[in-house]
Amino acid sequence: MNSFGHKFKFSTFGESHGKALGCVVDGVPAGISIDEEFIQNEMDRRKPGQNEYATARKEGDKVEILSGVFEGITTGTTIAMVIFNENQKSKDYSNIKDLFRPGHADFTYWNKYGIRDYRGGGRSSARETAARVAAGAIAKLLLKEIGVVVQSGICEIDGIDAEQYDFKHAKSSEIFTLDAKEEQNQKDAILNAKNKHNSVGGVALINVKNTPIGLGEPIYFKLDAQIANAMMSINAVKAVEIGDGIESAKVKGYDNNDQIRLDGFKSNHSGGILGGISNGDDINVKVHFKATPSVFIKQDTIDTNDNEVTCELKGRHDPCVAIRGSVVAESMMALVLADMAILNMGAKVDHLKKIYN
Repeated sequence: MNSFGHKFKFSTFGESHGKALGCVVDGVPAGISIDEEFIQNEMDRRKPGQNEYATARKEGDKVEILSGVFEGITTGTTIAMVIFNENQKSKDYSNIKDLFRPGHADFTYWNKYGIRDYRGGGRSSARETAARVAAGAIAKLLLKEIGVVVQSGICEIDGIDAEQYDFKHAKSSEIFTLDAKEEQNQKDAILNAKNKHNSVGGVALINVKNTPIGLGEPIYFKLDAQIANAMMSINAVKAVEIGDGIESAKVKGYDNNDQIRLDGFKSNHSGGILGGISNGDDINVKVHFKATPSVFIKQDTIDTNDNEVTCELKGRHDPCVAIRGSVVAESMMALVLADMAILNMGAKVDHLKKIYN
């Protein structure tokens, strides 16, 4: 499926080496001010080719809004956006035309469809996520109207953990790290792997402030379930933790519970979600990205004729996909929350009375 969401819904299209990528966003309320500079800034955070810690592929990722906006304001109709590819080098993939790259979707796409676009993986490429960031920017502009703030940063690279979380620093960091003291160590780990033609993994922390109470739909459309669904749909994501995540299984119930007083919760082990519904506290989610599978070391594989062969990759790839992936995860969080916010409007009859009486 190429669509995500229920009420605030988006669909993406395009391939890594095709003419363009894009998205169609439906369910956007009329009257939202569309800041095109903000949208482009969001794209610039994710775009490739900005430093030595990302792929060398140069893409402007300029967004063109085709519909749904008039004089800078949403009209309530479908918003369509397109991003043209500018720097494809399809010949880099000619040597792997008939073989499956280890760690990639080549093998599964071939067995499912009997055909695949070998130019960078086609639809399975992380290049597709540019369209998600464009859609996520629209979601953020909607959330801004109700005071919700979504932010992200890198809390771990190659096992090097951040000891402090500074989202302000993450915005200015080349690798979006949350800890200035560990930044050089994390950078060194990336470059060390890159110089050895290898790659490293990382973990992004997504934080949401000013979340309204009540977002999430029981039983099969819980907020945490949809967040996990959204994050796991991103290339290279292998695990998602809500709040304390796996640590919750290692402590006693009393220690894990977030006790409540009139002024709020005394702790936030739950990550801002109880029973699949937001409780008004900060939402905290850790997204774990595996090491980029595109490495320039010889690997064993098979080809489309079931011959055992050697894979030797060329091309341009991120030595740590988690860095730019954190921006995508932040966008997906915004898209989930925008959808849940609109769904929540029908939770009480009082909400309808405010509109229609």
